[in-house]
Parts: sequence; structure tokens; C-alpha cells
Amino acid sequence: MRHVIALDVGGTGMKAALVGVDGTLLHEDRRATGRERGADAVVQSILDFAEDLRSYGVDHFGQSALAAGVAVPGIVDSDLGIAVYAANLGWRDVPMRNLLSRRLRGIPVALGHDVRTGGLAEGRIGAGRGADRFLFVPLGTGIAGAIGIDGAIESGAHGYAGEIGHVVVRPDGPDCGCGQRGCLETLASASAVTRAWAQASGDRYADAADCAKAVEDGDPRAIAVWQDAVDALAAGLVTALTLLDPRALIIGGGLAEAGETLFTPLRAAVEERVTFQKLPAIVPAALGDTAGCLGAGLLAWDLIATDSEVTV
Repeated sequence: MRHVIALDVGGTGMKAALVGVDGTLLHEDRRATGRERGADAVVQSILDFAEDLRSYGVDHFGQSALAAGVAVPGIVDSDLGIAVYAANLGWRDVPMRNLLSRRLRGIPVALGHDVRTGGLAEGRIGAGRGADRFLFVPLGTGIAGAIGIDGAIESGAHGYAGEIGHVVVRPDGPDCGCGQRGCLETLASASAVTRAWAQASGDRYADAADCAKAVEDGDPRAIAVWQDAVDALAAGLVTALTLLDPRALIIGGGLAEAGETLFTPLRAAVEERVTFQKLPAIVPAALGDTAGCLGAGLLAWDLIATDSEVTV
């Protein structure tokens, strides 16, 4: 049975699948990333995982995978197949595509940025299906974005497109690791809400999910923290839609799990700020934490389609 390998590498865990030609998940697996063992060990774990997936395909489907797609965090040079830098994994300039291709007996390998790869899946088979222009924004530890145009993701001239988390929304705001102040992710990420709610509640173990629940229970302190984050997020999203004019804004990540506790005030806050711009649909992501893995599978099948076109 024809299939490809899909692998999504996260800071704590790796999700993988063998994906059939129609997008069916033929086999799924998860493993710990093991970043505490160092960058070299993480790379070795990725290679070992990929090899095990190849072997599973041979044993259970009678043939090796035709291609592989892998999504990784940090700065990625997809054209050269290099994982340039990932702070949470500790690596620099890893020739990931070449390493994986050699380990997988020479099959073609596509390397993608984790958020852009997740955005590819959301755009083609998830919440953005049918939208010719969309922006996918997961709200997690940080905030990034994926710009979808006609079924593809725009990576930019240098691979940095979509970094909405580093749009400055409050110039006098908190310091950001990028060197600026008041970046969107310092105010509206799940991490930012966790910090603000831990301080406001006096519970250093409280997190963003606890804040959302307290909002639902009517706690005025939680409502103030939540609304501050929503206002910052709305400001960043309006900047993005002014520049990009998307048909849909797809919001994912940990904060989106709050459902309408997030989406009702967010839609209102965005609508308040829109003047001449067209208001896009603001919808929750549909694929959850499988988006990166599914997107990696799409990258792999795209490689095969491209090779076929070149052959023809």
C-alpha cells in the first residue's frame, strides 16, 4: 500500500504517522523528544523514529514509504532542508533533510516549520478548507502564524513570514526575548495569561486554563486578566488582517481550548477595531495537536506530486 512518513517534532513530544494517498492515517505513534539529553540525542531520536516507521511500513504494508515529511520548531530553511535554530531543542544548522533521506534509504524528504506545516493542514483539510486566503494563529507557549494562499503556505523571502507574535501591540509592554517590548506573545499567549493569572490570583501554580474557568465562574480578577489578553490579541489580529486581508482567521493552541470563552469576546474586540477592513470569519482550529503531523504528511505527498510533474 502506497504511503508516506509524517513526523511532527515538538519540544516535549513527537507525533508520527504513516499516511495513505487519500490522507488516511494507516499507523500512528508518539514518543518523547528527550530534549534533556541534548541536541545530538534529539536528532538521533528523530532518525531512529523515522527508521522504525519505515520498517513498520515494510512489515505491514509490503513496501517502504515513498517520501517523508517532518515538521520542526524554530527557524527552518525549507529550501535547503536545514533546521537552522531551535532554542527549546538546542540545535543549530542541522541538515535534517539529508540526514533523514540517508537514514530512509534515499527517499525524498520535506522539511517544514511546525506552525506553517500545521497551517497547511488546517487550510487544506481543517478549519480553513475552502478558504483561498487565511491566517492560522496558534496561541501556545508563544504565538506564531501561518499565511495560507491558494492551498500553500507563504514562508517569505527568508523563511520568517507569519511571525505575528512579534508584532508590537503595546510599546511600553513587557520585554520580549526577541529584543523588543510589548510583543503580542508577551501579552496574549497561553504563557502570558498563565503568568498574569498566577500573579493576580496569588496562586503560583495557576495556569491559563484555570484563568478561563475562573472567567466562566465570574471571577472579576480573571475577567480583567482575560480581557487584557483578548484586547492585545485583537490589536495584533487587526494589524494582520489589514496587511493580509484573509478570508478566515483560524485560532488554535491552548487558549483556543477555552472555546467561546475566548471566541465571543475576541470576535467582539476585533469587530470594534475594524474600520475599512473586511471582517473575516474568526474560527477555532479543527485538527488540534494532530495538525503538524497531518501537515507533514501533506508535505511528503506534495513532494511526490512535484517529482511526478517533473518526470512528465
